[in-house]
Amino acid sequence: MTAKDDLLALERGFWTGDAEFYRQNLDAVCVTAFTEMAGAFKKDDVAGMIKDNDRWRDLNIDVKAFLEPVPGLALLTYQVRATRKSGEPYAAVVSSGYIKRNGAWKMVLHHQTPLDAAKPGKST
Repeated sequence: MTAKDDLLALERGFWTGDAEFYRQNLDAVCVTAFTEMAGAFKKDDVAGMIKDNDRWRDLNIDVKAFLEPVPGLALLTYQVRATRKSGEPYAAVVSSGYIKRNGAWKMVLHHQTPLDAAKPGKST
């Protein structure tokens, strides 16, 4: 597998995985930017926000860019469409940054810009 494949698999896990997945795959501190929260958060604090019974389904990820500017540092940008547990559709442009520590990729940055999920294919 390539680094891009590894990161894409991790991204899918962050959308569908449980709190333990977050604890295993976030760096000690991760910078996040969502419409409802932004800042640098400790991985246990982020993992504590994950509701195991409220994960995403019908996940569709369309990779827009991947860059590994130096070995062990990688960026991934994609458009996602998914369905909340409530059945509400969600779409966003997402960027994540990863660092490789002891042979494993760890997320250090995650940003989401929501899109109008009701309009398939529409992006801003």
